[in-house]
Amino acid sequence: MAGKDYYSILGVNRNASEREMKQAYRKLARKYHPDVNPGDKSAEAKFKEINMAYEVLSNKEKRQKYDQFGDQWQYADQFAKAGRQQTPFWDFGRSGGTTRVHFGGGDADSLLDELFRNFGTETSRRRPRSRRGQDIEYPVEVTLEEAYNGGSRTLSLQASEPCSGCGGTGQIQNVPCSVCRGSGRVPRLKRLEVKIPPGVKDGSRVRIAGKGGQGYGGGANGDLYLVISAKPHRLFERRGDDLYVEVAVPLVVAVLGGEVQVPTLKGKLALKIPPETQNGRIFRLAGQGMPHLGNSSRGDLLAKANITLPTKLSSEEKELFKRLNELRPSR
Repeated sequence: MAGKDYYSILGVNRNASEREMKQAYRKLARKYHPDVNPGDKSAEAKFKEINMAYEVLSNKEKRQKYDQFGDQWQYADQFAKAGRQQTPFWDFGRSGGTTRVHFGGGDADSLLDELFRNFGTETSRRRPRSRRGQDIEYPVEVTLEEAYNGGSRTLSLQASEPCSGCGGTGQIQNVPCSVCRGSGRVPRLKRLEVKIPPGVKDGSRVRIAGKGGQGYGGGANGDLYLVISAKPHRLFERRGDDLYVEVAVPLVVAVLGGEVQVPTLKGKLALKIPPETQNGRIFRLAGQGMPHLGNSSRGDLLAKANITLPTKLSSEEKELFKRLNELRPSR
């Protein structure tokens, strides 16, 4: 990704907020994810670019370095040690993808000599400070049935491994490795099977401990967060952990009473309808709703009576309705 503009990759401007970048990242990650584009190498490469750009810009410290040094942000500390921070600016990726360095009155050759000496001496004498790996968010869409019963997913995640070019040291003969750009690691895709617990809802964040970005210098790995979005259901409407459903009740049953079948996510249940039930009446079936995330209790199922009128009446049935109208004339 040398010479590329991370802001352009995410499609945001340089003043974008963290929320705007996260929204842009999620949209692009869904579009180019390998699970959505199986076998598409260009989509896989784009997915790696998106993850690399977001990993840098979502970290406040890295973003500050990137805004100052461009795609050479990883060497910001070495430039600071070289004592040439008075240089006006770095102009990265503005002319044919070439990185240009502007020095304000300094000697460019002496600066580079000093910089690479620092790479060869300071970094070899000191062990890198340990740092916890970055947390990763992964969008997961679930059906209502999966949210009710729980489920599993096999994810394709952006990870990293030691660079084969430099053996993970980041340097070749005291010069930053061109393969990993001095980081010592290169990106790769890994597959991970995760469990979706019962009770998740739209916006739930499921934490998978230690499955995020890899730590550095002995630091702990970050965590993986599954960000849940729920698909709409053709029968049920979910409100919190309660489910709402409409139930057809024949006119005769509504007037005289009887039983109807109510659909649930476990099958059908018999619902007793009392005589003279009015259209729109709601019946509560306790414990037949969604499970509460993290415990064994459940919400309720609320069935709304939808009185259905008979059609294709016979002559005898019409006569009965006429008789009823005589007994109970409409006002």
